[in-house]
Amino acid sequence: MEIRRQKIIKYWVPLILLILTLILLSSCAWHGTPVTDPDDIVYAPLRFEPPEAQRVKLENGIILYMLEDHEIPLVNISAVIRMGSFYDPPGKEGLAKITGTVMRTGGTKSMTGNQIDEELDFIAGKIAVSVGTDSCTLSMSVLEKDIDKGLQIFSDILTNPVFSEERIETAKILEIETLERISDNPQKIAFREFRRLIYHGDPRGRLSSVESIGKIERDDLLEFYKRFFRPGNMMIALSGDIEEKDAERKIKNSLGKWNIPGGPEVSPPPPACAGASLNYIYKDTPQSVIIIGQPAPGKESPGYYAFEILDFITGSGGFRSRIFAEVRNRLGLAYSAGSFYSPRTEYGVFGAYAMAKGSSTVDALSAMTKILDNVRDEGVEPGGELDWAKESIINNFIFSFAEPSQIVTRQMMLEFDGLPDNFLTTYKDNIEMVNLNDLKYVATRYLSGESRIVLVLGNKDKFSKPLSLFGDFHREINGTENQEH
Repeated sequence: MEIRRQKIIKYWVPLILLILTLILLSSCAWHGTPVTDPDDIVYAPLRFEPPEAQRVKLENGIILYMLEDHEIPLVNISAVIRMGSFYDPPGKEGLAKITGTVMRTGGTKSMTGNQIDEELDFIAGKIAVSVGTDSCTLSMSVLEKDIDKGLQIFSDILTNPVFSEERIETAKILEIETLERISDNPQKIAFREFRRLIYHGDPRGRLSSVESIGKIERDDLLEFYKRFFRPGNMMIALSGDIEEKDAERKIKNSLGKWNIPGGPEVSPPPPACAGASLNYIYKDTPQSVIIIGQPAPGKESPGYYAFEILDFITGSGGFRSRIFAEVRNRLGLAYSAGSFYSPRTEYGVFGAYAMAKGSSTVDALSAMTKILDNVRDEGVEPGGELDWAKESIINNFIFSFAEPSQIVTRQMMLEFDGLPDNFLTTYKDNIEMVNLNDLKYVATRYLSGESRIVLVLGNKDKFSKPLSLFGDFHREINGTENQEH
């Protein structure tokens, strides 16, 4: 009954309020009453005071973050391990991903993969493994009444995987099929190659291929697992309908006896950018993919907050952002355009992109370059753009903490990433303090043409102007060939 009440509140109340609002607006319009512009409505300042998660360090080295939430009878658990594609051995790229996949599917010493699936289906539980660049996450969602059974399976997968040969081969076949299909997706080809270019000379730039996946054997998975999976190299976030003392006790009972020596792994930041370059990938397609990227500040950098705003204004802010408004809407040179900013603790990556018709490729690239140069050289006008970006970023940030599982996970990841404890609570104030001089500083430092990597995928025979207007190619490859996957 309580769950049903929550669903009614979540889905029907907003709909009813929307209908009443539309009726009120229609009534105002009918009777000639002026309707207030939404931008002129004054709201009380948003306050951001997330609940503090409880932190405990178990005797074996596991760091546990806990946050109670008794609204629905559900418990969410995430274990994050310092392991990922950064650590793939040369020539066996993709090993981390295959290891994570088969941990979940390959069974344990006490249960086969099929038995695990059946047990989870019976209790309506979910367990998933995801592998990133330098982290691996094992997550579980289970009803509170089934927490003991769920934790038994969760800890078994984490501490006793057997890596079934059959499931390894299945995982490899599926990954190879995925890689082979990339040649049919121009955007995936372009962004994979961009990653290779922006992280040139760094393990982050080494990508899996059909050949590298084919070389992976079961012994590789066993050695990889043995290297990274230990209490001192992981953290756990737990939230839901369970008291903290009970949560701590249950985690200790299921994982407290797991004792393997060793502390956390380290993944150093990438080397400095080698310099500007123009790169071309041939692909006989009517559209082109354009990416302009360069190194950007990390989250621990003083310029981080200013660059968040700069990126939003430049291209990630949607319709009102400069690249979208100019390249897509006003000039009509692209059907999709914008920017992205991917900050990590010590480093970051910025990129502007556009998907354009072949004949518009060079014009779109020229327009994007002019926008970046203008942001760098002319800065941002006071008032509108800056205020809009700040308000939007702060709103998006605050409303990204809608669930307790998000709150506890974000607090855990602060420690995992080596960021200060007050990073989240001071984020709003730090964004608000950014001024025009801060934007000018980061634009001048990070949008320099000397570190700009340009990548164009398409058929240059269809371009209305030669790409050589931007210089000589640093790299030219055939995007239809599978060896680049």
